[in-house]
Amino acid sequence: MITLEHYWMGRDVEYRDELTDEIERNARLTVERVNLLLRHIAAYGGLRAEHGPTTGNPVASGWRPAEINARVPAAVPDSPHIIGAACDLYDPRNALDDWCMSHLDVLERLGLWLEHPSYTNGWCHLQIVAPPCGNRVFDPWQAVRPHATKPEYRATGE
Repeated sequence: MITLEHYWMGRDVEYRDELTDEIERNARLTVERVNLLLRHIAAYGGLRAEHGPTTGNPVASGWRPAEINARVPAAVPDSPHIIGAACDLYDPRNALDDWCMSHLDVLERLGLWLEHPSYTNGWCHLQIVAPPCGNRVFDPWQAVRPHATKPEYRATGE
C-alpha cells in the first residue's frame, strides 16, 4: 500500500506554495484508488507492489510540481502528475503493467487509466483522469501539443 507521505515525496514541504486544495484533493483520490487496485491485485493476482531502491516504498513518482516535471526526461508537459492526479509505481519486472493490461475491467471500475507499458519500462503509470484520447490504456504522446517532441524510449520514472 502507499501513503500520502509516499505520494508527496517530500515535495509537499519543499513546494508548499504550489500545493493547492485541488492538488491535495486529487492526491488523496489518487492514493485511494491506487490502493484499491493494489489490494485487488494482491487478493486476485497474488502480486505485491515492490519497494523502489530510491524511495524505499512503491511510489516511483507522485506529485510533480511543474518545475520538477520539466526536468523529467520525456515527461509530457501537461502531465497529470502536476495536478496530483497520477502515480508511478515501481514495477521492475513490469508485472503490475502486465496484470493491468489483462484486467482493464478492474481499472474501469476503479476509475483508473494506464499509460501504455511500452512507455513505462520499470514502472506502472496510473492516473485518475481520462487522457485526451479517452482510452483506458493510452499513448501519452497522442494528444501532445505540436511543440512537444515524442521520445523514442523512457528509461526510468521520477
